[in-house]
Amino acid sequence: MDAIAEQAHIAKGTLYLYFPSKRDIYLAALRQGIRSLNDDTSRRVAAETGVLDKLRTFVVTRVEYFEQNREFFLIYHSEIGNFLPHPGKHGGEVSEMYLEQAHMLEQILQMAADRGEIRDLRPDATAFAVCDLTRGVIVQRMLGWSKAELQDDINHLIDVIWRGIAA
Repeated sequence: MDAIAEQAHIAKGTLYLYFPSKRDIYLAALRQGIRSLNDDTSRRVAAETGVLDKLRTFVVTRVEYFEQNREFFLIYHSEIGNFLPHPGKHGGEVSEMYLEQAHMLEQILQMAADRGEIRDLRPDATAFAVCDLTRGVIVQRMLGWSKAELQDDINHLIDVIWRGIAA
């Protein structure tokens, strides 16, 4: 708390007025990071027209965000991994923020299926699969397991996804 107060140029007591504990600061940073990612993803995806472009933008935005915010990804990945063993740990807000992106992607997939742009599939399960595949690529890059260029990893992921869902 001392280091945070010093970085924020405020007294430690003032910090405690807003954040009663280190955990509260941690969760506030997590919420802010997820909100930033969600807002950026939603804005960029909305600017695209076709389903493939929207899908690519969804993946690119997430991969690039975490490439630029590697420390945040470690927190994010750790907390998302804690949903299963401790679903109530963060209250509903963090899990709702995570679900927000999957639901956005689900709506895109449902609309594309209705138009015949992709094959008939379960858009909810497919949206979660795309989120998980994207996170898998990010983890590989974070751990240094992927030696490919960023764009090559993205193109490979989009190819695998598109071949699985295309009409």
